[in-house]
Amino acid sequence: MEDYPIAASGGVSQQMKNILFICNQNKNRSKAAEEIFKQRWNTKSAGLYNENQVTEQTLQWADLIIVMEEQQRKELGKRFPKMYLMKRILSLNIPDIYSYEQEELKQILEEKMEEIMELAIV
Repeated sequence: MEDYPIAASGGVSQQMKNILFICNQNKNRSKAAEEIFKQRWNTKSAGLYNENQVTEQTLQWADLIIVMEEQQRKELGKRFPKMYLMKRILSLNIPDIYSYEQEELKQILEEKMEEIMELAIV
């Protein structure tokens, strides 16, 4: 897990069903993650700087919040300080250089989520 920081302890347990993926625009990274993992968990995605912005209600829904970059985790802390302290938030450190259907993005998302699952506290 040295590739990305964890904002709260633990990984994804089998009991976690609602996972929210967040990136800047909700066009590529978080949208792709929502689509890829919807067979395993209940997934949603949102952006920080677009019309489908993350809301407190969406954060409350989530058992786990996964951001694509560390600055997005920090932005959540500024916008939603109470939720930030209550929720498990992980950063995957995936830069905004990939397109939605790019195979490399899908592979990276799969690998990083597999690492998170290996660290799951069941």
